[in-house]
Amino acid sequence: MADHDHSYKQLFSNPELIRDLLKDFILEDWVKDLDLHTLERVSGSYVTDDLRERENDIIWRVRLGSSWLYVYLLIEFQSTVDKFMALRLLNYLTLLYQDLQKTDNLSPDGKLPPVLPLVLYNGQRKWNAPIHFSELIQDITGGLSKYRPDFRYLLLEENLYNNEDLPTRNLVSAVFKLEKSRNPEDMRELVSTLIVWLKAPDKENIRRSFAVWINRVLLPLHMPGQEIPNLKNLLEIEWKKEGMREGISDLLHQQMTQKFGTRP
Repeated sequence: MADHDHSYKQLFSNPELIRDLLKDFILEDWVKDLDLHTLERVSGSYVTDDLRERENDIIWRVRLGSSWLYVYLLIEFQSTVDKFMALRLLNYLTLLYQDLQKTDNLSPDGKLPPVLPLVLYNGQRKWNAPIHFSELIQDITGGLSKYRPDFRYLLLEENLYNNEDLPTRNLVSAVFKLEKSRNPEDMRELVSTLIVWLKAPDKENIRRSFAVWINRVLLPLHMPGQEIPNLKNLLEIEWKKEGMREGISDLLHQQMTQKFGTRP
């Protein structure tokens, strides 16, 4: 699971995926005011006052509108349902705000910047954990409910997206489709499309991230128990129209055929 999480985090540590995630999957009005060219990664490691180090997941910031207000993205990758996810994220949010306050990273009017807490869930079981933090707190009569923290997170549940409804030419869509692919032909076609999208020399980092994710997460998912070749770059997975290339592609094709069988 740790290797799985690390590969996912490495993949979403590329600004190209975050841009595609924001512009096509966050369907809210404020997104159009984001300057996506200003995206930058923010350190996710914080130390609380009692010196206990807490490790967060991936955090980005981006310029909002014409002012230097920031949107910090706390992105959680979960393969199982965490009932207390709202509590986890609220804790991370508090640590983030403490760090921003201490380092004077505030908005021009001296206030804390807005945060988008985002959970990307790719498990098979339907997500049934509370989205609102208040749902985790016992409901007591007599007016105490008004003192409950008002906090919620945004959930993107992969299995709720049909392939036909996913945004086109979108790297996050490609991740979703690859994870849900059920035969080697679909997988080969999707990877070939990725190679075309990411063929520019300045896309080397994201090509490497996709290769690591495919090697450590995707292929073991579809071919459990089988030896997987070590792929260091997405360009190592390339196919000719008339068939698989020699070497690593032949090996992948053989293993995937053993797993899925031969299609008519």
